[in-house]
This record gives sequence, structure tokens and C-alpha cells, in this order.
Amino acid sequence: MNTLSIIIPVYNEVDTIQPLIEAVEAAPSLNIQKQIIIIDDGSTDGTREVLKMYEERYIVIYQQSNKGKGAAIRRGYQAATGDFVINQDADLEYNPNEYPVLLKPLLDGMADVVYGSRFIGDRPHRVLFFWHSVGNRMLTLFSNIFTNLNLTDMETCYKAFSQKAIHAIRDDLTSNRFGIEPEITARIAKKHLRIFEVGISYNGRTYEKGKKINWKDGISAIWCILKFNLLS
Repeated sequence: MNTLSIIIPVYNEVDTIQPLIEAVEAAPSLNIQKQIIIIDDGSTDGTREVLKMYEERYIVIYQQSNKGKGAAIRRGYQAATGDFVINQDADLEYNPNEYPVLLKPLLDGMADVVYGSRFIGDRPHRVLFFWHSVGNRMLTLFSNIFTNLNLTDMETCYKAFSQKAIHAIRDDLTSNRFGIEPEITARIAKKHLRIFEVGISYNGRTYEKGKKINWKDGISAIWCILKFNLLS
């Protein structure tokens, strides 16, 4: 039986981490065994106490301090042993029930990497921030200019990989914060891996509910696109 490694970076998500793990546990995965890997990135709000009850069932890794989403994802990739790998945010914005949609191009042997795009397809999307959507599309366009890809959602959390694809890029990754998204895209483009996109739903949350990314991360993403496409 194939195994799916699910990488869950967590930072101060005490209200969502337990329902998220329950959703991941219940998610359909096309008869593929799940390896759940949770990386706590120095949470201080009680998240770590919640995670203690999962230590015997799953791989739970504790970063000693807050190093950033990219650092947590990289740590998770090093621990992953599955035939396939999926990134999963802990904030309930992305629906684990859509794993089969992401996995199908991999299982069919058509893709090495699958992006779940929030901007294509007919799945439901919560209506929220206009300038966030503009920023995401502009960053994707800027990334596409340098990678020569025609992605619609470079910044999406939902990225699924074959084992071959993860092994090809994981040791090269260096980003600690949200720059991990453009870096992953640059790395897979340079490796000439086969990339597919599928439409996914999106239940975005507000800053009052704990959304963390902001305009400063957008500026950083521009630098990361330049850095990882032109300088490394």
C-alpha cells in the first residue's frame, strides 16, 4: 500500500489544530495509508499542549523557537517517508476532503507535482480580501515570468508531490518564512518536473481569526522570486 505524508506546520493555532487533525484523519485518500507529520513552530498559545495527545499516533516535531513556516515545512519534508507528500495548513482554510483531487494526477502517472489552485474550477470560495487576491495573482505572474510556467496560484498551500519530486528539491530548500512558496516553485521549475493544477475550494479567514500573512510577506516574496530564479 502506498503512503501519503501530510505535512502540517503549526504556529499558535490552538483553536483550529484539533479540528484540522480530525479532518485530516477523516479525509478520503484513495486507499492510501496516511503518515501525519505535525511541526509546531514555537507556539505559545497552548497549541503544544493540544499536540501532546497526538505524540503516540503521529510524528510531532517541536521547534524550540518560532523559525517560520518555511523552516517547519522543510523539517517536515526531511521526516516524510511517503510515496506522496501534501502540504496542509493548520488554519482550516483548505479542505482535506480534496486530497483525492490533488492525488489523482500523481496516481495516474501524469504529474510529479500538483498545485491546488484557488483561482480555477467551480468549487466554493469564501469572498474576502480584494487586494489579497490581486497580490496573489501579481506574485504568480511575476513568478511565471521567471519560471516560464503558466500557474494560476503559485502561493497556494496545497502542493502535492511524488516521492521523486520531494527528493529532488528538499535538500536545496532554504526559506524560513512564506518565501518557501516561490522557492518551491523555482526549484521544481529548474528540475523540469511535470506540474499539474487542479481547482480547489478555499475558506479564507480574517485577521481577527488569526490570519498571519501580510503585505511585508508580499514584498519578501518578490525578492524570493528573484533570488531563487536568478541567483541560486
